[in-house]
Amino acid sequence: MGDLWSIMDFLNPGLLGTRSAFRTRFLLPIQSGVDPAARERLRRAVEPFILRRLKTDRTVIADLPEKIEGKIFCPLTREQASLYAAVLQELEASLGGTEGIARRGLVLATLTRLKQICNHPAHLPGRGRRPAGRSGKLDRLSEMIEEVVASGDHALVFTQYAAMGRLLQRHIGQTFGFEPPFLHGGVPVRDRDRMVAAFQADDGPSVFVLSLRAGGTGLNLTRANHVFHFDRWWTRLSRTRPRTARTAIGQTRTVHGPQN
Repeated sequence: MGDLWSIMDFLNPGLLGTRSAFRTRFLLPIQSGVDPAARERLRRAVEPFILRRLKTDRTVIADLPEKIEGKIFCPLTREQASLYAAVLQELEASLGGTEGIARRGLVLATLTRLKQICNHPAHLPGRGRRPAGRSGKLDRLSEMIEEVVASGDHALVFTQYAAMGRLLQRHIGQTFGFEPPFLHGGVPVRDRDRMVAAFQADDGPSVFVLSLRAGGTGLNLTRANHVFHFDRWWTRLSRTRPRTARTAIGQTRTVHGPQN
């Protein structure tokens, strides 16, 4: 609500009144629910200045290709299953002596460890660096990337974790004979632009590995028509879905977005 007032005050000063008047007339009544009509009054006030287009409206974007999403189920390896069970047993033994914030922190830390185990045992500190054959998810990703490369297509691989991104980069390089670029939060803007340009080029790499935070905004990656979310953000809709949708804009081929 505050952002809306700021934008409108910049574009059309006085349209929604002063900040304090906007707060009294719209923000507080809408947030508290005491005046249901306030939302409609605000909508009518700003509607002439807002243009909204949906990708689902074929009359607006008739040439947008289809987007196919799928869930890929990957079994844990024996090593992964053993680590997973051990972490759960450790959590069960620790919960009895904790409460409050400490208990919630323990649960969240355990969830992170379980996600890392499902990614790859080497994602856990001190579990070695050899990637191949230890993760059902990584093995399945390798199979799908092999299909992408063989068909001459290009793919984006997103991960929440920088450590996993480096492991993916190394594994893809060892498996397919080329090292994909890896874009993460520590990459300078100049290097980021160079990575994007290289991927978009005709002779660029077939795979681009990106962190969810660094790879989600301001990128033109229409060369890719496959998107792999190697691991999920805590809230799926907030980060993973927009990445797949953004790839389709400017695209001429069907976009495939399997969800690992």
